[in-house]
Amino acid sequence: MPTKYIDRPIPRISLADFDQRIDEITADLVHAAENVGFFTIVDHGISTDDIEAMFATAERFFNLPDDVKATVPWNPNNVGWEKKSQVRPSTGQPDTKESYQLQFGENMTNMWLDDVHLPGFRTTSLTFMHRVQGVSEQLMRCFARGLGFPDIYFIKHHDVSRANEQTTMRLLHYFALPEKPDGNTYHRAGAHADWDFLTLLFQRDGQNGLEICPGREAVTEFGISDEWTRVEARTGEIVCNIGDLLMSWSDDRFKSTFHRVKAPSEPGDYYGDRYSIAYFNQPCKDALIQGPKKKYPMLTGEQFNAQAMQRNFAALQEKLKTMEASA
Repeated sequence: MPTKYIDRPIPRISLADFDQRIDEITADLVHAAENVGFFTIVDHGISTDDIEAMFATAERFFNLPDDVKATVPWNPNNVGWEKKSQVRPSTGQPDTKESYQLQFGENMTNMWLDDVHLPGFRTTSLTFMHRVQGVSEQLMRCFARGLGFPDIYFIKHHDVSRANEQTTMRLLHYFALPEKPDGNTYHRAGAHADWDFLTLLFQRDGQNGLEICPGREAVTEFGISDEWTRVEARTGEIVCNIGDLLMSWSDDRFKSTFHRVKAPSEPGDYYGDRYSIAYFNQPCKDALIQGPKKKYPMLTGEQFNAQAMQRNFAALQEKLKTMEASA
């Protein structure tokens, strides 16, 4: 069945003169979170040169031999390198990509690539991560205001200076795909919702494929519609989306929207290597999570992540059973 595309405006929000405009920015972010779940931020203070430098560092990592990248293998702390191993409940098949997930704290013990393989990788990555965290904290101030919490409420629960923090930066490389049918089915990133607080995504000009879909009414629901909106990739902009955690923390007021990176199949699609950088704001393990209306039971950050992973695993198993029954 062909994909049905609709033009849905993605709010574009400037962070210029942040302290003077915080109330205006807060209103714009709350409106985007309530109605779309996605928005693009500009004038965020991270230069295009800095973004391109991080992309160049990521590309050098992915160009290393697999046996070198395998010295930092993915583990359940949500860190490390994986290749063609992530299977989405929406597809039941592996994404055609590789990624390296980085954090600030104790989960990265022995998980940083040795400098002998890529000098300066750790320093460059951490410097960029701290820059993105600064932007994240501006957005957290606004969302706290929008929900009636003190300005620092979400910031203190996402304190990356603490050893038990879980915020993750994911370097992503989607492999180039054949432009002519070869009998195989490919998925770059099957439809999914993020389970974090807020995702900040960096893309490169022309490397399109990101698409969003409306229809999330509660964090426990997986149903999605068949209408998608393309999001154009631009290097200097940051595309943000609400995650399941902020949806729960807002008592479902803010929407965690389904999205995907579509495998190219139509005229005009991008078939080449696609690189992106996703920054997932995750709470410290002992953060206490509950919305102002207490719609959901209080959970720690560690419990919330564990339940989200279990829910995704259960949905995947159900998808695989359905696929086996129809085979």
